[in-house]
Amino acid sequence: MTLRKTMAHKAVALAALTLFALNSAQAQNAPTYPVTAKVEQTDNYHGTVVADPYRWLEDDNSEQTKAWVKSQNQVTDSFLDAMPQRMPVRKLYTELYNFEKFGIPFKEGGRYFWTRNNGLQQQAVLYTAKSLKAEPMVALDPNTLSKDGTAALGGYAASRDGKLLAYGVAAAGSDWQTWKVRDLSTGKDLADQLNWVKFSGAAWTPDGKGFFYSRYDEPAEGAALTGANYFQKLFYHRLGTPQSADQLVAANPNEKEWGFGAEVSDDGKAVFITVWKGGEKNGLMVLPLVKGAYAGGEPKAISLAFDAQYVPVALNGNSLIIKTDKDAPRGRLIAVDLKASGKEAWKTLVAEGGDAMTGASVVGGRLLLSYLRDASTVVRVHGLDGRALSEVKLPGVGTASGFAGRASDKETFFNYTSLTTPSSIYRLDVASNKVELFKRPQTAFDADQFETQRAFVTSKDGTRFPVFIAHKKGLKLDGSNPTLLYGYGGFNVPMTPGYGITAATWMKMGGVYVLASIRGGGEYGSAWHEAGTKLKKQNVFDDFIAAGEWLVANKYTQPAKLAINGGSNGGLLVGAVVNQRPELFGAAVPQVGVMDMLRFQKFTIGWAWEPDYGSSDKADEFKALLAYSPLHTIKSGVKYPAIMVTTGDHDDRVVPAHSFKYAAALQAADTGAAPKLIRIETQAGHGAGKPTSKIIEERADMLAFIANTFKMPAP
Repeated sequence: MTLRKTMAHKAVALAALTLFALNSAQAQNAPTYPVTAKVEQTDNYHGTVVADPYRWLEDDNSEQTKAWVKSQNQVTDSFLDAMPQRMPVRKLYTELYNFEKFGIPFKEGGRYFWTRNNGLQQQAVLYTAKSLKAEPMVALDPNTLSKDGTAALGGYAASRDGKLLAYGVAAAGSDWQTWKVRDLSTGKDLADQLNWVKFSGAAWTPDGKGFFYSRYDEPAEGAALTGANYFQKLFYHRLGTPQSADQLVAANPNEKEWGFGAEVSDDGKAVFITVWKGGEKNGLMVLPLVKGAYAGGEPKAISLAFDAQYVPVALNGNSLIIKTDKDAPRGRLIAVDLKASGKEAWKTLVAEGGDAMTGASVVGGRLLLSYLRDASTVVRVHGLDGRALSEVKLPGVGTASGFAGRASDKETFFNYTSLTTPSSIYRLDVASNKVELFKRPQTAFDADQFETQRAFVTSKDGTRFPVFIAHKKGLKLDGSNPTLLYGYGGFNVPMTPGYGITAATWMKMGGVYVLASIRGGGEYGSAWHEAGTKLKKQNVFDDFIAAGEWLVANKYTQPAKLAINGGSNGGLLVGAVVNQRPELFGAAVPQVGVMDMLRFQKFTIGWAWEPDYGSSDKADEFKALLAYSPLHTIKSGVKYPAIMVTTGDHDDRVVPAHSFKYAAALQAADTGAAPKLIRIETQAGHGAGKPTSKIIEERADMLAFIANTFKMPAP
């Protein structure tokens, strides 16, 4: 790609002066937007010249960008403040959010650990107890780490004896974490501190003397939130030593995209090293430990072909059990003899079936295998020899997750949820296969008043996919119901039915909530995922559009009362389908979306999305990307629905420039009188670790915006 810069310093200064001139051409009923300055910036992609007039908004550190953010928020806040639905919806959302929330318990060193939020705490608190009936003590309270609740617990791992806790803290929603170690007996932190950690957990060696973790080099000044993340390295940190003394375990100076994750086997004899470089396909290596200690050495490669997914499950003697989709798009288990070499050392333990295998663990000497059947969880129990033994009885058609533990554990825990069932925690006795309720929250949402169903929609090319529909009982199918359709469609992430406060609030307001399990996700295995990637990405948009058309055709709603929502890759989904079918929707809220499909790979971890999206550096993929890129396919002269874009100023996953440029282009185009707003949360990132107060305000504003657009009464 050849880059041609024609922007002079004088033009930048002039643009800054005219930045906040008001656009008098806006329709009378529309908000009055600040005019966003344009610069003469063009790029030549394989002979096609593409203008990028809002390139200056990519600089999140500039005073001009900060002023633009402030002016846009003023416009949005004024608009939202004038809506009669805003505060009543926020009140209802708060009431429904205010219930006890539990994380799934796990056990280490004879201690149980779990998270709990008493209702409206900014961050969930990590607790520990010696038994399930004992009085728990606070292991770590992230609410004490910052005054505004924007410091979040990014990850944590207890040592094998349960005495020490390694934990990461993320500030203001950033993916960057600082890791520390806490002595659980005293509640005091040790002197150890690890910086510039991202996309990493911690894996303790059984001797308790240290742990494995991954980090990047310190970024250049001013580039922490936008600079590309390359050359991740795996280190071993020995307690009591400075980070500069950490031992390098794995790196590849010839492959800048390689990243590393570590997990220590139950028996303490080896560390599994997962190698990733974007997408779902990965490499896998194994490094022996010596009597539970790290003693250096070179890892042994199981596979570095990056031709499939290889997920280590457990060591069983000399055999490593791996979940893989190699030669099995819906997944299978294989056993690899570590004393042998080559693919002849591999044997199938549990063959591929009709359902998509999504998880595997060894607990109590048995294999617990999770599957998706039409986007609903099924859990099967097998012996370590692969024999099928039984199926875990789940409460209904919904989503179950968890089932973690060690081979010696007699129990495991999981949560179960559906669109109308808040997450409840269950305990499974592995030997007897008996399931019993452990924790069930008491909420202000009366599930008995609502119902959910799974239906199937046929897409443009004849592909059939499930949608989950929830609403108040007794709904009339007369085409008049305000409806909110949610989707994602990417990165092998399955969309399965689960309880959320946004859906619950919307249903309490009288709306219909719909979850679409479209291509690009992992609902039916790797082939389903790949059918929504690169040159086939349009399938994802066609599926989502088909879901909207089905809801109208089956008289759930009408276009004027159909809203769509999605975040991250789902934000891209919303932006793309609005541009392709603006007349099908009445409102749209793309959140933290990937909106500039020509430059996403240039920021932070964006390059790792190329296996899903492709790259503008390749001519055929550039053509496909340009055809649907939300930023580049806005149609002036066409009436668009009401749109509110949301992002965070500290989003270093999908940098906010995506949303900034998209919103600026929307406001500059002639797309009708319906509002085109952007809501920019400060001291917030992509979503993980966002404090409760910000979650409530942002999502309640989204629902109030849709309700106001549809002229729904305040709840």
